[in-house]
Amino acid sequence: MVIYNVTTHVESSIEDSWLNWMKEKHLPEMLATKKFKAARIFKIISENDKGGVSYATQYHCDNRNSLEQYLNDFAVKLREDAVNKFGDRILSFRTELELIVQQP
Repeated sequence: MVIYNVTTHVESSIEDSWLNWMKEKHLPEMLATKKFKAARIFKIISENDKGGVSYATQYHCDNRNSLEQYLNDFAVKLREDAVNKFGDRILSFRTELELIVQQP
């Protein structure tokens, strides 16, 4: 399994709006690409930044090929949607993770 992790720092003033947009628009659009089998949003609680809040959104895919297809065919447009909606009030960085061990 490969996890596409997107960590986003969100200004406090738009946190509710961003979270609603993620749940109602962005996550469904990501899953509609058929490249991911699940998506989860985590609020980062270890951060002490007073200027906003951070979230880690994880998109799970079966293999690296699915992620590469997403990156080649869909990523630019979906990233642009976020920038057009929220501009510099959000800042994201992406990490690709490979699952090595999973225990119950």
